[in-house]
Amino acid sequence: MSQMPQQAALSKCPSCAEPVEPGDLFCGACGYDLSVVPEPPQDHPTLTMNGSATGPSGDGVAWPDPEPDGSGTPPAAHLPADLAGTDSGGGPLPEHEHESGTDPHAQGARQPAGSGVRFDRPAEPDEYPLQAPDPRVAENPGSTAVPEEPAQVCVACRAGRVDSDGYCENCGHAQPRERDHMERESGPVAAVSDRGLRHHRNEDAFAVGHTALPDGTPATLAIVCDGVSSATRPDDASTAASQAAGDALLAALPRGTHPQTAMHEAIVAAAQAVNALAEEPATAREHAPHQNAPACTIVGAVVASGLLVVGWVGDSRVYWVPDDRSAPAARLTEDDSWAAQMVAAGLMSEAEAYADERAHAITGWLGADAYELEPHTASFKPDRPGVVVVCTDGLWNYAETAEEMSEVVPADAAARPLHSARVLVGHALDGGGHDNVTVAVVPFPAPPQGAGSA
Repeated sequence: MSQMPQQAALSKCPSCAEPVEPGDLFCGACGYDLSVVPEPPQDHPTLTMNGSATGPSGDGVAWPDPEPDGSGTPPAAHLPADLAGTDSGGGPLPEHEHESGTDPHAQGARQPAGSGVRFDRPAEPDEYPLQAPDPRVAENPGSTAVPEEPAQVCVACRAGRVDSDGYCENCGHAQPRERDHMERESGPVAAVSDRGLRHHRNEDAFAVGHTALPDGTPATLAIVCDGVSSATRPDDASTAASQAAGDALLAALPRGTHPQTAMHEAIVAAAQAVNALAEEPATAREHAPHQNAPACTIVGAVVASGLLVVGWVGDSRVYWVPDDRSAPAARLTEDDSWAAQMVAAGLMSEAEAYADERAHAITGWLGADAYELEPHTASFKPDRPGVVVVCTDGLWNYAETAEEMSEVVPADAAARPLHSARVLVGHALDGGGHDNVTVAVVPFPAPPQGAGSA
C-alpha cells in the first residue's frame, strides 16, 4: 500500500537554527511560528522511466528520439555537441551552426546555442606529414636496410679485404682485437703496438705523454714494456708497469724533479705495480704451483730542456736517429741478456753471441721473482735535432744495429711521429712478425706545447 508523505517534524528553528522539541508551536529563542512549515519543492523529473523527455518547457535535457525497435540499425550515438553546455562563468556558449555545413573553424563562425564542445581549437590536418624518406633507401626501394659500412682493409698487407671472421682475404692475417693493435698520440709523441703474425696475443704495452716543467718548457715521455712470455699473465704485467711508470713521470716532472731521478723513480714504481700482481690468493698457487710470477721488461725516454734521459730493465731498447742522416745514429741502452753478458765478458763477439739460441734470455726484469732490482738510467745532450726510437725486441730483431734502425726510420719522423711508428711496425711485420712489436717515436728537442703529427 502506498502512503502519502507526512510533514516532517522540525528538529531546529527555520529562522534562528536553535534546537526545538517535538510539539513546540513557537521557537523559544526567536518566537518563530513553527506551525508555518514551507511546502516541499515541486519535483520536476528530467526523464520518465520509459526514457522519453518530460517536464516543463525549457527544463531537462533534450536527448534525441530513440530509434524504432526492430529497425535493424544501431541506436544513434549521442555526441558531446548534442548536450547543452556553459562556459566557466556559467553563461551559454556562443551559437555555432554546426549542422549548416559551414566550416566550424572559419573566421566569424558562430557556436550553436547549448553546444558543449568548443570549436575554437586550431584546425588539425586530415593527414600528418611523414618524415622525409631516407635517400639511401630510395635508391633501393626493395630493401629497407641501411647500406653496409665500407670494407675494412687489412692492417698487415694494407690491400686485402677483411671477411666477417676477422681474417684478410688476401694474406690471411687475423685482424687485431682491441689490444692486438694499439695506436696513441700525445702531443708530439706517438706509439704503435701490434700482436705480430705468430703470437696469439699482444703481451706488449706502452704509455706516452707530454707535460711542462715548472719553468713552462715542454717535456715529452714514452714508456714501452714487453711481457715475459714464460711468466704467468705477462700482458697484465706490461700493462701495469707502463701505466705506473707513465703516471709517475707525469707527476714528477711538473714538480721540478730532475728527469733522470724521475726516470729512476718511475721504474721503481713500475716494479712495485708488477710485484703487486703476484699477491694472489694461496689457493691460486695450489692449482698452479709451478707458474712464475707476472714479469716484464721496461724501457723509457724523457726529452726535456735539451736533455735526453733513458732508463731500462731488460732487453727493450732506445735508439737515437738524427734528422741529418749523414751524422751517426746510436743505441743508447745495453741489454740485460745472456748475449750482452757474453760480449761484456769478452767471451764472444756480438755476432756470435746474438746468433746463439740463448741470446735473448734476459738477466733482468720486473717481477716478484726477479733478482735485486737495478734500474739503469743515462742522460744525453744531443747537439742536433732528431728522433728517439723506444722499442721492444719485436722491432729491433729486424733492425738491430743503429745504422739499420736509421735506414728504416722515415726522414720526416720528427714531424710525423705517428706515421713513423706505423712504418716501423710495418717493417717488423714485413720481416716476419715473429714477436709482438711496439715502438714509440719521440722528437728531439721537444716541440712547443700543442705540436703533433702532421
